[in-house]
Amino acid sequence: MTVKTICYDFIPAGIAAMLRDSFFVTRADAVFVEETKFVAESKLWADDMKYIDAVLSGDKEAFNELVRRYKRKVFKIAARFTRDQFEMDDICQDVFIKAFRMLAKYRADAPFEHWLSKIAINCCYDAIRKQKTKANDIPLEDVSEFSAPPAYNKEKSYRELYSALDRLSPKDKMIIVLLELEEKSVREVAQLTGWSQTNVKVRAFRARWKLRKYLEENHEK
Repeated sequence: MTVKTICYDFIPAGIAAMLRDSFFVTRADAVFVEETKFVAESKLWADDMKYIDAVLSGDKEAFNELVRRYKRKVFKIAARFTRDQFEMDDICQDVFIKAFRMLAKYRADAPFEHWLSKIAINCCYDAIRKQKTKANDIPLEDVSEFSAPPAYNKEKSYRELYSALDRLSPKDKMIIVLLELEEKSVREVAQLTGWSQTNVKVRAFRARWKLRKYLEENHEK
């Protein structure tokens, strides 16, 4: 079994190390997740369908169980795109409102979790576009829960990283977050965004080049 290896060549060493420590699971964790993913998803999928059927049959309260199951995942996705706590909450609320309203359109040809993640990605993309219309800087969230290399200033590292990400276009930021932070494959990103795999690769190449440029500019200041 192979485990995806992320290339950090386009990121300065200090920030690359910080990303590894802060955002990515260990190789052993990745192998374990890969081995148990199919069984876990199958069970969840079957359980989810019971609640979905109940909601569609008129039991709206059954949707609360779906919220309970996936609110942490949705919040995690939102946290990759914004550092503003209120915006994260707004995104998560928007995701579940849209999921509830669109539940009848869920075709059950993929796990509910995948369908919900696609809605979350779209909501995050909409939020990024709105961010671009604001002139004020987004405050840095408390990053004390993360660990950075002792020789590298943690706050400066995060400011450089987020400053560079915020300079990317909404689509470029989304592609970096999905591929590098969420560790999605090209195929998975294509499914989530509706882009072709070739388009994903081209966008990723351009976005990485821009991010590297912005990080180098920030690092030199």
